[in-house]
Amino acid sequence: MRVLYMGTPDFAATVLEGIFRAGHEIAGVISQPDKPKNRGMHMEPTPVKKCAEALGLPVYQPETLRDKAILKYLEEVQPEIIVVVAYGKLLPEYVLSFPKYGCVNMHASLLPKYRGAAPIQWSILNGETETGITAMYMDKGLDTGDMILKTRVPITKEDTAQTLHDKLAASAAELAAETLSRIADGTATREKQKDEESTYAPLLTKELGRISWDASSRQILDKIRGLFPWPGAYSYKDGQVLKLISAREAEGSGTPGTVLRSRGCLVVATGDGAVEILELQLAGKKKMTAAALLAGNPIAEGTVLGG
Repeated sequence: MRVLYMGTPDFAATVLEGIFRAGHEIAGVISQPDKPKNRGMHMEPTPVKKCAEALGLPVYQPETLRDKAILKYLEEVQPEIIVVVAYGKLLPEYVLSFPKYGCVNMHASLLPKYRGAAPIQWSILNGETETGITAMYMDKGLDTGDMILKTRVPITKEDTAQTLHDKLAASAAELAAETLSRIADGTATREKQKDEESTYAPLLTKELGRISWDASSRQILDKIRGLFPWPGAYSYKDGQVLKLISAREAEGSGTPGTVLRSRGCLVVATGDGAVEILELQLAGKKKMTAAALLAGNPIAEGTVLGG
């Protein structure tokens, strides 16, 4: 089958390479336009564009899909199927209906749970112990199409959104290749989603990262892990932002947010116990261990964080 691939971030680049290495014919790649980045505001190609160029694949970067903007391109490429992974825009009807075998998506959850933009982070934030990848046919809805295949991935207590992202990307690459093979040989199945069992994973905001110390230790640790590396969990000390990078459960109790120990380690009371902050970052500074930060910026025991 002639595959047209649509994707933008690192996750999608991993899947693109997996499909290519599996031997599927990729007739073209569509990715979001380059964007200015860093202080110099140099135009930065998307990870998918970089990957495609490294593999010798042609890349097209339309500004929009509206008003049949890419219809001529589709007519030139003549894809039999379109694979979409984190492209970043909803596909209009003329795109969805163009290829013979439709459009398929690799979604980073076990649908119908966690439809939406941030399934990886929300699975950790909500304390899930398992997630996965769902290969699905696309329709007009948001992650509502018929399911083809699933693969399950455990979530450990050490996983952050970054490590889970990498695990899921590798799984998605394998599943995408298998899905294409099954569609090509006519063995792919369709399973409708149960809408009543669906949950939603909305976009992340910086405000979501603020720690409520009266939450349980587990909830606080899940927030720190689930929001790393972006937007990051944080608290305040005397109005100064403390970005929390990693932590673990600790012994102790007290009024939530109270610093229980700060000599060589930083232990803070939670709603049902305490957590030890292992790594953190002051605004405008590099991340460091709690011990290193406390050596230069002492925090008195009894200090209440979060105000």
